[in-house]
Amino acid sequence: MSYGKRCHSERSEESIKTRRVYVMGMTMTQKILAAHAGLDSVCEGQLIEAKLDVVMANDITGPMAIPVFYQMAKKVFDKDKVVLVPDHFTPNKDIKSAQNAKSLREFAKEQELTNYFEIGQMGIEHALLPERGITVAGEAIIGADSHTCTYGALGAFSTGVGTTDIAAGMAEGELWFKVPGAIKFVLTGKPASYVSGKDIILHIIGKIGVDGALYQSMEFVGEGIANLSMDDRFTMANMAIEAGAKNGIFLVDEQAETYIKEHSKKSYQIYTPDEDAVYADVIEIDLSKVRPTVAFPHLPGNAKTIDEIESMEPIVIDQVVIGSCTNGRMEDMRKAAAILKGRKVNPNVRTLIIPATQKIVKQCIAEGLVDIFIDSGCSFNTPSCGPCMGGHMGVMAAGEKCVSTTNRNFVGRMGHVESLIYLASPEVAAASAIAGVIANPERNGGAS
Repeated sequence: MSYGKRCHSERSEESIKTRRVYVMGMTMTQKILAAHAGLDSVCEGQLIEAKLDVVMANDITGPMAIPVFYQMAKKVFDKDKVVLVPDHFTPNKDIKSAQNAKSLREFAKEQELTNYFEIGQMGIEHALLPERGITVAGEAIIGADSHTCTYGALGAFSTGVGTTDIAAGMAEGELWFKVPGAIKFVLTGKPASYVSGKDIILHIIGKIGVDGALYQSMEFVGEGIANLSMDDRFTMANMAIEAGAKNGIFLVDEQAETYIKEHSKKSYQIYTPDEDAVYADVIEIDLSKVRPTVAFPHLPGNAKTIDEIESMEPIVIDQVVIGSCTNGRMEDMRKAAAILKGRKVNPNVRTLIIPATQKIVKQCIAEGLVDIFIDSGCSFNTPSCGPCMGGHMGVMAAGEKCVSTTNRNFVGRMGHVESLIYLASPEVAAASAIAGVIANPERNGGAS
């Protein structure tokens, strides 16, 4: 079922006095939504009802969705497609968070959910689901968390929704969408050393603004994609919401297919944009020209290059956080460890390392990274969203400054409203931890 705009344009050819209909091409996102709505084509602004492949909630949003769900149904539409991950306030920081986790645990047991991840098995949801092979190319995925757009790195349509929509999704396996338009980002060139997906997406958000892609699909194409790791792509798709986007999505290449096949047994579908797809804008990004970038308080779009920062008075910091659904993956751990190895963090800087999943924890142990982190003076922690949204394990006091690899630096995001958050890559964060000020990782870690 669909309502809204007609998905064609009309041109008159006066010479023959006839009128012909030309169907417009579709973007990657539009093709996925059309397929899940059972339609040949869709266009921007059209209202559709699409079938869902994955419906996810966490320990903040899930407990609010469950009572609404019971007003609609007694059983979830598919026990294999509803995913619950307690990750935000776990290990539970107080009685309220313990009650929330308990409600998820009981619901998962009652509904016999296949994918419920308890402490000891869990990780941060947006790193865990791809790792467990739950998300693959061509799927339509919703999550009651704004950074659900992460799975676009695999060529899926994934977006965050509210708790009522999650309840409906768990009950019916379908949801209404307004089809988004799109901005095409053509990536060229190869990033320099110490430039990663975090720098690239901060550069892009700085360029277009935090509302620059409002209710658009950020679609990444171009030969430069081949020079980005999957972890780079996850980071970039994760932060599409910080530009106001409905979702972010990458063209699927051989590297993405390899990742999918290594992690999942699910079948998948690759969608490519039509040559005549309509875009609100086409923006070319030469990756070779992107510099290490930091987002200053209090917006992800308040981006400054490391060169601009070095021309300022030093920004003394109190805390560094390396982790989150944005930058808590194995590649992030390795990059941070490479800078920290053989060095000590500044004694005035609390440095927290928070791997995104248990698998990553084990890899850190196997590769000797835990020794590097602890020997350098860092705290090595269990997988959790932790301090990202002022949860726990790193909440800040008034006047404190933090360099964080998380995705948001809003007022009060990580604690007191008078604290300041600077968003950066793991390498900038590690270099800053050593130097005690926001530092350039190109200068051998900022200090020795």
